Amino acid sequence: MAHEISRREMLARSGVGVGLAAALGPAAAAAESRPAASPEPFRYSLNTGTIRGQKLSLAEEAQIAAKAGYQALEPWAREVQDYAERGESLSDLKKRIADLGLTVESSIGFADWIGDDPSKRAAGLEQMKRDMDLVAQLGGKRIGAPPGGAYNTPMDLLKVAERYRAVLELGRQTGVVPELELWGGSQTLRRLGEVAFVLVEAAHADACGLLDVFHIYRGGSDFSGLNHFNGAAMHVFHLNDYPADPPRETITDSHRVYPGDGVAPLGLILRTLRNVGFRGYLSLELFNRDYWQQDALSVARTGLEKMKAAVAKALA
Repeated sequence: MAHEISRREMLARSGVGVGLAAALGPAAAAAESRPAASPEPFRYSLNTGTIRGQKLSLAEEAQIAAKAGYQALEPWAREVQDYAERGESLSDLKKRIADLGLTVESSIGFADWIGDDPSKRAAGLEQMKRDMDLVAQLGGKRIGAPPGGAYNTPMDLLKVAERYRAVLELGRQTGVVPELELWGGSQTLRRLGEVAFVLVEAAHADACGLLDVFHIYRGGSDFSGLNHFNGAAMHVFHLNDYPADPPRETITDSHRVYPGDGVAPLGLILRTLRNVGFRGYLSLELFNRDYWQQDALSVARTGLEKMKAAVAKALA
């Protein structure tokens, strides 16, 4: 592969401690020992995938999130599009979401902005712009930019950084910031170091990461790597848990469980997020089919209770 980056080159470019953290974030060595700025540094969001199986409308999902006690909703761009295509008013829904006391801090997109095929990438950028426009109509602030177009293909990370920068510029036009999303099953952007490298090399003020407990585990990174991220460059973090079995090599999204019901080192993760300056939203993202068979409000409430319990335990 032309210009393929070796491990040594990646480390050299990203720098010791990753430039992103060195410039703005706390020192990794002291991160675990620093006290909390407040007993409750995080806020809470419901990713609609958590209750996707209940087949609710986006308006109903917003009502569930508000009633359960969340502060934000994280919808999928596809369901925003479906809602609009059914003739429903996004401006009315925006007002309804605001009246419920919710914000749309992030959203989930799947556009292929990253792939090597020029025609597919051009189509993906058009899709990303449409998704951004739809999310903007809800008052949404951000959208995930995952490596779907490179799921089975290892890619030159310098090219990825260049393409992510182009998506960031598109975000400047629409007012919706693309979040570089880690996917543990992908051949590109599956590890924390790859995400950190692209955030640095994109060299853009809006560059930010969208990380996830399950995906960090599935991709094989050690959670202590979070020490090298700047919390100000993360606005939403997907919180969930995973069981000891099946093993990492065969685990799937459907095995996600409520925070605290699995074996993820949530205490370490949450303390590290606090200590590197993350003050954004913990968004509950689960795809557990057993939960999809249950009452949506009960699932949302249970998830929030378990998130807060994990935070309280970690930061006590």
